[in-house]
Amino acid sequence: MSQPTVMRPKVLLDGLAYVESPRWHEDRLWFAHWGTEEIVAVDLDGKSEVVGQGAPALGWSIDWLPDGRLLVTGEELSRREPDGTMVRHADLSGLSRYGWNEIVVDGRGNIYVNSICFGFMAGEEPRPGIIALVTPDGAVRQVADGIEFPNGMVVTPDNSTLIVSESFAGRLTAFDIAADGSLSNRRVWADITGDGLCIDADGAIWTSDVGPAEGGVVLRVREGGEVLDRIELDRPCYACMLGGEDGHSLFMVAQRWFGPDRLGELNEAKTGRILTVHVDVPHAGWP
Repeated sequence: MSQPTVMRPKVLLDGLAYVESPRWHEDRLWFAHWGTEEIVAVDLDGKSEVVGQGAPALGWSIDWLPDGRLLVTGEELSRREPDGTMVRHADLSGLSRYGWNEIVVDGRGNIYVNSICFGFMAGEEPRPGIIALVTPDGAVRQVADGIEFPNGMVVTPDNSTLIVSESFAGRLTAFDIAADGSLSNRRVWADITGDGLCIDADGAIWTSDVGPAEGGVVLRVREGGEVLDRIELDRPCYACMLGGEDGHSLFMVAQRWFGPDRLGELNEAKTGRILTVHVDVPHAGWP
């Protein structure tokens, strides 16, 4: 087994509060700026601007419909119309009262969102979460349950497999995707913990292993758990995304976490940053 490559990233953008849900879109990296309720985009020169309104509090993500309209999770699944107004995209209230965390839109326009199904910020006892599907015709249904704190999700380029991070179980879990979007054949993809995920053209996954409060690790993992590449950071990383002009730029969002009882310190400390490094294998799949 070869040793993982050691890479040294550079800082693209610094002085942020809490950064999540990085997505490469229209030649820029878009991300959720939690705490400020803003959606921000930054180019490869580090020039950033606010490009949209996010959801209140923490725990929301972004992605796009095939027609280019922006989707935002949170208490509900919202959609931005061409005139900039935000509207409800689908009524998911019957599936979870705890809001919606991560999102991925696959190549057929199916939207997968997940809910942790307990009050994490309120200190409630953990309960298994779910994955819900919103089809292009607007129909809504639950397609998976028993997910131990569902987090980042990816869909393979052929739309055949969805992989989700079960953060509290320390594993990446895969499902087969049926023609109607249903999920089946649940299995362990790798016994590797993670948060935000992305997938490359070789079918390997980049996953953010949050790690201890003073540091973090980003891993490139093959199905089965072999670690192919490893990047060590000076603070926890909460998500990663491949993008750039040729898909070979790996973006990592990292910041220090003070705990749910010290949320006010996130905006004051501004430890959030976006780092980037060139990698050999480009982006594939969704998001």
